[in-house]
Amino acid sequence: MQKKVLVIKLGTAVITDEEGRVDESVIKKIAGQIATLSKEYNIVLVSSGAVGSGKSFIRQYKGTLTERKAAAAVGNPILIQLYHQYFSAYHIPVAQALCERHHFSNRKQFLQLKETFYEFWQNNILPVVNENDLVSNIELKFSDNDELATLIAVGFDADTLMLCTSAGGLMDTEKNIIPAVQKIDAAVLGYVTQTKSSLGLGGMLSKLTSTRLATSLGIRVIICGLNKKDTLISALQGKNGTTFAAKPSNLKARQKWLASGSVAIGGVYIDKGALKALYARKSLLTVGIKKVKGNFLAGEVIRLMDEEEAIVGVAKAKLSSNETSKQIAQKNRIAAHADDIVMF
Repeated sequence: MQKKVLVIKLGTAVITDEEGRVDESVIKKIAGQIATLSKEYNIVLVSSGAVGSGKSFIRQYKGTLTERKAAAAVGNPILIQLYHQYFSAYHIPVAQALCERHHFSNRKQFLQLKETFYEFWQNNILPVVNENDLVSNIELKFSDNDELATLIAVGFDADTLMLCTSAGGLMDTEKNIIPAVQKIDAAVLGYVTQTKSSLGLGGMLSKLTSTRLATSLGIRVIICGLNKKDTLISALQGKNGTTFAAKPSNLKARQKWLASGSVAIGGVYIDKGALKALYARKSLLTVGIKKVKGNFLAGEVIRLMDEEEAIVGVAKAKLSSNETSKQIAQKNRIAAHADDIVMF
């Protein structure tokens, strides 16, 4: 029987010290747990920490975009060497996989990426993934590694996505970790504070946005820390962290690929009538669009957002952003065909 897919994302704050240097004791601990889990799962490890590993080599580092790109380029081989060192004790080779958004937005490239990962797993190789910061255009960058990990989980039909964070899980108003969440609603979002670590790009809001997408597509999500013994293993058993229940999903592979490009650079806001029609499996007409956000071309994947600005789905656009804006008043223009729409 084929193994289930498990995507593990390690945040900067959980694997580095206050100066941004990778804590080797954490890598050692992670290696042992993943070695155990690899008997049951095909694993993808999405790891932050490249910028922290390389920034000391950049003179008078101030954290500009160019400096971050240079630091990541220096830090990535340092980071991958540490993973190689500690996973070799378990006879697990590691492969560096530097991804860009077009690997997900272009279906042919995505299928090639997927085939390569299956080749890794067949040979007991652990893919360690990060964004290719050196060449990624700022407008096409992943917002953070939470997004990258989520797109991999959705595209690879993962059973579980684990987001490891210094917070250790979603906390209530008393700073106690909530063990289980069935649905991300207004009450759950009310627990979130607009904070993030000084080293990382993400925060709990980012994680909940990613979690909402993943769970709506049938993927269980666990947000946990790494400060306890065998944290990854026990979190999968529901013994620590916060587990977000997956919703039933019967989407086909192509629809999941479409959803895996969902955090796109552009999108449209739709009215209540259009939202109702889309859930009834109708096409999106330009008359149901209230506003266009960002720039996109015909054929690109765009976000669908409701009047409260929540992402409700994704679609492959039939019109560019400019064409859509010009055609909003016309009832008979199809902005996205029903077959190219995935609702969450």
